[in-house]
Amino acid sequence: MKTAFSQPNISTTAIVCSAVVGLFAYEQYWYLSKKKSLPGPKFKIPIIGAFLDSLYPTFEGYMSKWKSGELSCVSVFDRFVVIASTCDISRKILNSPAFAEPTVVDSMTYILCPDNWVFLNGKAHVDYRRGLNVLFTRRALGIYIPIQEKVYERHFNEWLSLDGKVEEYWMRFREINMESSLRVFLGDHMSDEVAKRISLEYFNITAALELVNFPIPLPGTKVYKAIQSRKYIVKHFIEAIKDGRKRMETGEEPKSLMDAWLQAMKEEEVESEKAGKPAPRKFDDREIALTILTFLFASQDATSSALTWAFQLLADHSDVLDRVREEQIRVREGKLDQPLTLELMESSTYLRQVVKEILRLRPPVLMVPYKTTREWPITDQYTVPKNAMLIPTTYPALHDPVAYPNPDSFNPDRWGPQGQAEKHPKNFMVFGNGPHHCLGKEYAMMHLMAIIAQASLQLEWTHYRTDKSDEISIFATIYPQDGCIMSFKKREAVSA
Repeated sequence: MKTAFSQPNISTTAIVCSAVVGLFAYEQYWYLSKKKSLPGPKFKIPIIGAFLDSLYPTFEGYMSKWKSGELSCVSVFDRFVVIASTCDISRKILNSPAFAEPTVVDSMTYILCPDNWVFLNGKAHVDYRRGLNVLFTRRALGIYIPIQEKVYERHFNEWLSLDGKVEEYWMRFREINMESSLRVFLGDHMSDEVAKRISLEYFNITAALELVNFPIPLPGTKVYKAIQSRKYIVKHFIEAIKDGRKRMETGEEPKSLMDAWLQAMKEEEVESEKAGKPAPRKFDDREIALTILTFLFASQDATSSALTWAFQLLADHSDVLDRVREEQIRVREGKLDQPLTLELMESSTYLRQVVKEILRLRPPVLMVPYKTTREWPITDQYTVPKNAMLIPTTYPALHDPVAYPNPDSFNPDRWGPQGQAEKHPKNFMVFGNGPHHCLGKEYAMMHLMAIIAQASLQLEWTHYRTDKSDEISIFATIYPQDGCIMSFKKREAVSA
């Protein structure tokens, strides 16, 4: 043995092997010292941990984690991840900014830019967010609905032009949602060609939304492609914003979210000057572009998922769709060709119940990653380490049989006067909770309600069920595994 180790090459090999073994041993110690008694893998796969599971996530894999205990854990590369499965602990995470802050996913700092407002915390986040409230007021929502109606009409006609062709529709639902978002956010300040290109480019961003991605955005990786797509999108957003500033300077009425924001900033500046107050914060073109990008990021995948499940569930439950149609005829007093308005949507109480039930049964956002900023004794039995990824989840709370009896059934009446769902508001975390709850939640609700309302009166659709229709596929958010196979035809006019 002494002779063997006296050979230089063998000695170097032995040293390297010893170092690698020591590194792996330390890695296991590091993992187990954080894991303690939590449910999770007994050992960490060297270096990568559960990377492959995060690269190809399955809904069944998530369910097994949620069912393993109120807290469970896993490790990916050098990131220790703690998953919360109960309503109470998830709400605790969302409402404890002193211990944890949103971290989105690691790749998002590259894609959305590290100076994006979504990464702000504390007073800076509150102040920035306060300046955005004007974009989702009742007045603003009223501006957006006519824009959305035009987009719906265009896409409905496109679906009808297929003459009843049976195909997967999940991508078509993404397309109608993307154009609706772009036109609401930016109006007609960009060409149809650019809007279509942005829709395609944004697909690269969606593809890079794995919970834990390859840590370095090397050329060819999903994150690298998403960064290039972001550059293209922001470039054209800035061009639209410059055009919008010119239009608002000439006194035109706002016709988009961006217009409303530019006008509100100008009005606030004039009012402050008259009152002798300090000038309000001015947002430059890049800041506005990045903010609108975050609105697109927040709305596109989640709402596309909700739309897909909405059309599938309504086709599978014709009695619910019939009641939606009856309500739309009633609130419009038989005038079915009248323009869509905010007031019509506010009168559609049953439709709102339907949308809430769709979001409860198939929540688009299953989890929201946070990062601990200090050690946190989150329960009496476990302290989350500093800098751990801490993930509150929504699905278990939204399928709690105490709050929602028979939780796997589609029952909009549970949200009605005779139901009990409204008695458990804490469970309905579809739009998050706490200081980072979704700013545009009412916009999202109105968008879903409006498109269902218009489709119910103008279209007939058939869902072609397969054994994968109710199985859930993970692509940033959730979709039916078979892609939602449908056909559409024009609905014959019905007298009131």
